[in-house]
Amino acid sequence: MVEARGAQRNVVVLGWVACFGGMAQDMIQPILPLFYTQVLGLGGEFIGLIEGTLTTVVSITKVGTGYLSDVLRVRKPIVFGGYALSAVGRFMLGFVSTGAGVFGLRLMDGFGKGIKDAPRDALVAGSAGRGRFGRAFGIQRALDTLGSVVGPLLTWWLLRAWVSHPYRYQRIFWIAGAVAVVPLVLIGLCVKERGASQAGGAKALPELPAPFLGFLGLSALFALGNSSDAFLILRARSVGMAAEMIPLAFAVMSLMSAMTAIPFGRLADRMGRRRMIACGWLVYVLVYIGFAFARAPLAIWLLFATYGLFYALTEGSAKALVAELVGEESRGLAYGLYNMSVGVLALPASLIAGILWSRVSVRAPFLFGGGIALLSLIGLAILSFSLRKHGPESHESSPEFHNRSRSRLR
Repeated sequence: MVEARGAQRNVVVLGWVACFGGMAQDMIQPILPLFYTQVLGLGGEFIGLIEGTLTTVVSITKVGTGYLSDVLRVRKPIVFGGYALSAVGRFMLGFVSTGAGVFGLRLMDGFGKGIKDAPRDALVAGSAGRGRFGRAFGIQRALDTLGSVVGPLLTWWLLRAWVSHPYRYQRIFWIAGAVAVVPLVLIGLCVKERGASQAGGAKALPELPAPFLGFLGLSALFALGNSSDAFLILRARSVGMAAEMIPLAFAVMSLMSAMTAIPFGRLADRMGRRRMIACGWLVYVLVYIGFAFARAPLAIWLLFATYGLFYALTEGSAKALVAELVGEESRGLAYGLYNMSVGVLALPASLIAGILWSRVSVRAPFLFGGGIALLSLIGLAILSFSLRKHGPESHESSPEFHNRSRSRLR
């Protein structure tokens, strides 16, 4: 009983770690495109290159550190190191003055994020206990998103306070870097790691269950149409939304996600992960079509709010589904591969979006993204239909299910 309470406390502490990390990230995210264009004078294609490369580096790094945490059966120090790199990268943005410099610091931030994400998710799953994955990742998502509400609100207030200051963006970067130190304190003092599992060493990719690999492929396809949110910001500006209001729009999006993350997580425990993910992808299709045809700031506000439902429906459910499909001994690798599938195509996705934005129209990136998401949704429906013979989704984590899945790969 004491061990169970400690494990649940670990879930909550890791949620607060994600909260302050998300706060620091989302303090700078809404103003980065403005900093790129207004201060550094960068174009849409170079912005796509920076943000796309960032996400790709994040994704590739996640696979290596996720697998390493499985092999070493140590996750906490890796998570700490990742948060430390991100904190330095965000703080140093306040001193950069060139495109090359900001590119390097964004890669440092991305490398830190890639180091910590998969081991952190494995820590959450290991602390949650079987049958409570949805609730655990719902808590993590809710607290993470709470930080994503507070961060943009703080940025909005600072932008108004420093409206005429020539270095207002740089000051915000310094404050975000200071906020990013809080997760280091929480990890160092409060996060407890269970003893190493005796269930065997980390599994190679061919040993991962076939249903997981199928979901991996669909996630990669979806990612091809999921370009950087920088283009949402540029689109908001193109229809007349004031620059200082964009952080508030992000806060509305995050607030909607935070309010619904835990209820959706519990619902996913009862209804099934794939159904929730399908609902989220459908919301994404509708939101991106809406961004394509939006003509007024009011429409942008509504679309950002609805976009928050997409994150609440998909992020916790997808991570819970990975935990159910893959045994604990290979979970770090699985989360690394999943996160890679989400992000490795971000570079081509953002480059395509940048080219479509600059050379076709401001609507084209969103029509492309919505079309790819629709194809992914159809693929998920086909995958779900083909897996019905395995029985209820709640049995997907059983040893018999894994044995059946692996036998098809041999």
